[in-house]
Amino acid sequence: MSQYGEPLHTIVHISDTHFLAGERLLYGKVDTDATLAQAFRQLEAGGIRPEAIVFTGDIADLGEGDAYRRVRSIVDPAAERLGARVVWVMGNHDDRAWLRTELLDEDASTEPIDSTIMLGGLRLIALDTSVPGFHHGELSHNQLRRLQEELAQPAPEGTIVALHHPPVPTSIPLMPVLELQRQHELAAVLEGSDVRAILGGHLHYSTTSTFAGVPVSVAAATCYTMDVAAAGGGALVGRDGGQSFSIVHVYSDRVVHSIVPIGDFPVVSGFDRDFVQTLYALPEAEQLERFSRQVPPISEPRAD
Repeated sequence: MSQYGEPLHTIVHISDTHFLAGERLLYGKVDTDATLAQAFRQLEAGGIRPEAIVFTGDIADLGEGDAYRRVRSIVDPAAERLGARVVWVMGNHDDRAWLRTELLDEDASTEPIDSTIMLGGLRLIALDTSVPGFHHGELSHNQLRRLQEELAQPAPEGTIVALHHPPVPTSIPLMPVLELQRQHELAAVLEGSDVRAILGGHLHYSTTSTFAGVPVSVAAATCYTMDVAAAGGGALVGRDGGQSFSIVHVYSDRVVHSIVPIGDFPVVSGFDRDFVQTLYALPEAEQLERFSRQVPPISEPRAD
């Protein structure tokens, strides 16, 4: 019913789950399993049926095999019920060998994990920006060359790039030390290409920007989030609150990124499915009359 029509594609964007082996609490406080499971309960209850679920890195906190297996035990059954493909992107806390064996069902290898899938005419490219032994991000010259060669052939509905280290400025103290290095090299590859959006993680808070003319959307972590307000005083503060994931709606001429808070919150207002369907069944003019027209106040304000 919208002027924009229905989206061509729906993608769920999740980042920074940071699971530990043995169901250990992150920092002895954060139940990473419960938050991720809650996110999928909300997805399923809401009736959203994404084509893909993209995890932009730091799936495990210490790169432990059991951590990946436990994430997969939550994600795979939910993805199957939703009918969605799962895309795993490497982060700086991840281990390439364990991620390959436990999430990708491949032989162990320390080579970068880059991949491409097609969602109809939409191309989704996952780039491995991790640097073994370090927390900052890099893309090798070979990775950039392969990316340039792939982008030389435009996809029918364009391309979305997913990586862990987002090429955006951050006000969080110390995080600039850990950002993606030599970003100008990536910019040179993306400029003039068919890339329509960049999905990132790493920062542990939701933010948006542009890079080489391409919109960038960073999904907040599902484990804990960084307090951006605290950064004003020069502090680096992570809190067990504000966790969320993002839903990406791809239209023919734009990409929309929406943030979904994770939690079981009380409902304070709304309209049920029957009301929505009944309203949409009405002619457009009657929809405006029934739902857009403002209700007059019960009483006029007094003139003092």
